[in-house]
Amino acid sequence: MGGDPRPILFRSFYPGEPVRQIAEFLSREPPVAPAAKRLVAAAAPHAGWRYSGGVAARALKALADRSSPRALVLLGAVHREWLEASAVYPSGSWETPLGPVPVDRDLAAEVLRELAGLVEENPGAHASEHSLEVLLPMVHEIFPGVPVVPVMVPPEAAPEELGRRLARVVADRVGTARAVAAVASTDLTHYGPHYGFTPAGTGEKAHAWMQANDRRILSLAERLEAESIPREAHAHRNACGAGALAACVAFARELGSRGGTVLEHTDSFEVAREDSELVTAVGYAGIVF
Repeated sequence: MGGDPRPILFRSFYPGEPVRQIAEFLSREPPVAPAAKRLVAAAAPHAGWRYSGGVAARALKALADRSSPRALVLLGAVHREWLEASAVYPSGSWETPLGPVPVDRDLAAEVLRELAGLVEENPGAHASEHSLEVLLPMVHEIFPGVPVVPVMVPPEAAPEELGRRLARVVADRVGTARAVAAVASTDLTHYGPHYGFTPAGTGEKAHAWMQANDRRILSLAERLEAESIPREAHAHRNACGAGALAACVAFARELGSRGGTVLEHTDSFEVAREDSELVTAVGYAGIVF
């Protein structure tokens, strides 16, 4: 890979002035406030910032405000690699346009040791993957100085078990200065001819169908039904990061979360209104646990 991960999508997914954009995203309060006084995890979308940046930033800020972690485990969607085990980036730092985000080498080593068989050291798998890159400038600003452990989680590699065992690794840190929180990266339904998925045609009917399809998997996350998430995504194509989301939900449940809260749910058609009626769109949600 030639060193630490670089921001390969800076000019396309989040061009311009990231600090200003993040501040603008955070100037708007999410329409729903978290129910729990203390949070242990969040899920955020990873599309271009003009579409999903606000949803992602506000979910991360809600987690930051109610967790104060000393480290974050970032659970990424897998778009381009075929992985038999979840891929851990073990050390160094992740470059962003705002500066590097350090990797927690000690925690990564502990995860690799305690979750052997579910995870493997595989920095190369992160080289061309955008699902974490798009969130890392926000992590840099919203969690200043907090190191991360990036993990790409395929839905086929027992993500629920990964989440449970990861929670056990960090359980003694909850509520302390050593607390570790988790962030999952996933978008929702990818609808339209570009994605080869048009079960409800186009227009208002298609938009309503897509929103309902998103809600199927969001309801599972709210109810902490981690084991059902990969099957749901496979059957209804309503999450590209089903492994990451399932692991995050299992992590939160193991640490005592009583349920997830969907702070915001939207899609690229609602946000951008580039067409008069829905033809192609992707769903986004910010969830906290």
